[in-house]
This record gives sequence, structure tokens and C-alpha cells, in this order.
Amino acid sequence: MVLAPSPARRIAGLALPALVVLAAEPLYVLVDTAVVGHLGRVPLAALAIGGSVMTVAVWLGTVLAYGTTGRSARRYGAGDRAAAVAEGVQASWLAGGAGLLLALAGLVFAGPLVRALAGSDPEVVAGATHWLRIAALGAPGLLLATAGNGWLRGVQDTRRPLYFVLGANLLSAVLCPLLVYPAGLGLVGSAVANATAQTLSGALFVAALVSERVPLRPRPDVIVRQLVLGRDLVLRGAAFQASFLSAAAVAARFGAASLAAHQIALQLWMFCALALDALAIAAQSLIGAALGADRGDEARWLARRIGLSGLACGAAFAVLIAAGAGVVPRWFSGDPAVAAQAHIAWPWFVGMLPVAGVVFALDGVLIGAGDVRYMRDLTLVAALGAFLPAIWTAYALRLGLGGIWAGLALFVVVRLVALLARMRSGRWLVLGAAR
Repeated sequence: MVLAPSPARRIAGLALPALVVLAAEPLYVLVDTAVVGHLGRVPLAALAIGGSVMTVAVWLGTVLAYGTTGRSARRYGAGDRAAAVAEGVQASWLAGGAGLLLALAGLVFAGPLVRALAGSDPEVVAGATHWLRIAALGAPGLLLATAGNGWLRGVQDTRRPLYFVLGANLLSAVLCPLLVYPAGLGLVGSAVANATAQTLSGALFVAALVSERVPLRPRPDVIVRQLVLGRDLVLRGAAFQASFLSAAAVAARFGAASLAAHQIALQLWMFCALALDALAIAAQSLIGAALGADRGDEARWLARRIGLSGLACGAAFAVLIAAGAGVVPRWFSGDPAVAAQAHIAWPWFVGMLPVAGVVFALDGVLIGAGDVRYMRDLTLVAALGAFLPAIWTAYALRLGLGGIWAGLALFVVVRLVALLARMRSGRWLVLGAAR
């Protein structure tokens, strides 16, 4: 077996910059949560509902980024950089169109969506609706940025995404407290800061694409192929969205304190998940390039190495989160009821992290390999057969946040078992420039 020189360095060289990029957005969301949390229980609950709806845009962006990375990486591995960048052009056309549709939908349907999730609390409904209508204006920029991340990762350029995403989010992290407090905008200031960061980031990625001097016209044949790949990722993502929106809806029905605590724990979970996804990003790029260059043995070795790295990183996060159990929830809210509810979710949160580290790493391996149909089926089974039934059982039996987070733990374990079985089978190893 012939391996590229210093494979561990190659993994780290892609994963570490990707870690900063992935962590920038959830870190900003944590800052946003802390800023809004000190406005009171109701604004934080409103942010939880509005933010849950906006995860639809994040989900579509992830679909675009992951699908683009895999296709670009295979072409890059086959020695055709221009074709790899061309995948990014077509993904950006898709991103711009989908973002405009999401922005329009947010303006028109924010009220009904929020009322469906928030229950009967009129203050929470009003705050979440107003926040969502403003934040939705950032959807085009958000999707353009994720498409740009996709093709740049595919050509193994992690430097420019680092500058673009970090710069935009640092600006927004400064704007958020200024707009919320000194400017007196309150919850609305949070939405304005969100939309500003996303629009700036999208503009920077579009500028990077233009600088490549490749044809920018849309190519329907390539877009159709991307949509076929995206279909499976969309269905997979839809299962995630149904699960997490249901979790927010159930938490809302346990009261504002439970919903606020769920927002704190969930955003910390998302932060850890996206940070752990840095290994998945490295896996997508390296596995796609190895398979595109017909190096199956290298792809198999990298998959094992990345899976073990995911386990180690997940365990490290678990130690940190466990150590902060008595302190971290109070960073986001001074309400004792909210802190007490957060402590209910904490043991589940900590226990899931090592398992999740492996799951996210192997997700990246299969996405890089283009094995998205299996991932689609697995996620649908885990969501419909485990997560959703557990969440609604928690509601029926009044199990509170503990029941909701037990459902999330079951979801992660089911995926782990199935992913390990797939890796062992070797059916994901398909060589060639495209799949």
C-alpha cells in the first residue's frame, strides 16, 4: 500500500483550518444566545424558536457544501482543478436561487411557522416572528458561503474560507451586543447582526469564485447531476430537521424555562458537533481525492485513522463539557429555573460526545466517497424509528428535557452501529473521478 507522505499532517492541515471555520458560526450563535439570554426568559425562548426555523437554511447550505466537496474532490484528485472549481460555480447558482426563495418564505410564512412551534405564549410568538423575518434576509449569503466552502474544500484550500468566515462572524459578534444594548434594538439587534454576517460572508465567497477566472454561466447538465446527489442529502437533512424541530416543539410545551434550557444545551451541542465535523471535512476532501485517483487502499486507511481521531476528539469534548456543568449554563442565563432545566440535559449531552465524534467522522468518509444513498436510508431509519418516537413519547409521558435528550442519544447510537457495519462491508469504496 502506497500512502501520500505525512498523512496525519494532511488530515491536520485540512481539519484544523476547517475547525476554525466550523466553530466560527456556532461560536457566534453562543455569543448571540448569551447576549439575548440576559434580556430575559422570553427573548431567549423566542430566539430558540426563530433559530430552530433558520436551521432549515443551515441544513440546505450543508447539503450544498457536502455534495460540492465530494464532487470537487474527486475531480481534483483526478488532476482536473478547473472542473473541480466548475462544480462550485454551479453549486453557487443553486445556492443563490435557494437562498432568495428562503428569504421570501421567511418574510411571508414566519408567523404561521412560529405559531406552530411556540404554542400559545403570545410574547414568545411575537418576538420569534419579528426575529425570523429579519434574520431570513441573510439566507442568500449563508447558502452562497456554504457552496463556496464546498468547492474550496474540494480543492483542499482551507485558508480562504478561514479568513472569510472568521472575519464576517467576528464583525457580527461585535455588532450583536452593540445593537442589542447600546442601540436599544433588543432581540431585533440579534437578527440584524445575523443577517449582516451571512451576507458579507456570501459576498466574499462569490468574489473568490470570480477570481478563479472560470466560466460563470449556469450549466443545466451539471446542476441536474448535483440535484440528483443533493436529493439524497436533502432527504437525509429533512429527517434531521423534522427531529430537531419536533424537539423544540416538545420543549416549548414543557414551558419557557425548559425551552430556554433546551436552546442553551442544543447550541452547545451544535457547537461541539460542528467542531467535531472538522474531521469530517478533512475526510470528504481526502477520501474523495484518494478515490478519484484510484487509491482504494489509501482511502480505507484514512477512514480508519479519521474514525479513531473522531473518538479521541469526542472524548476530549466530553471531559470539557462535564467539567463545566456547574458553570456554563449560567453564562447564558441568570434564571435559576433555566439553569436547573439545563442540568437535566447535561448528562446525556456529555455521554453522547465520544460516540458522536466517531459518527461525524464516518459521515465525512461516506460523503467523500459519494455513498449518500446509504446515508439517506440510515438517517431516515434512525430518525423515524428512534429519535421522533422517543421525543413524542417524552411528551406523552411528561418526561421533560431528559426524555428529549435520551431520544437524541438513541439517534446517535443507531447511526454509529450502522456506519461501522458499512465501513466493514467495503461497499463504499468506488474508484474513479465521479460517482
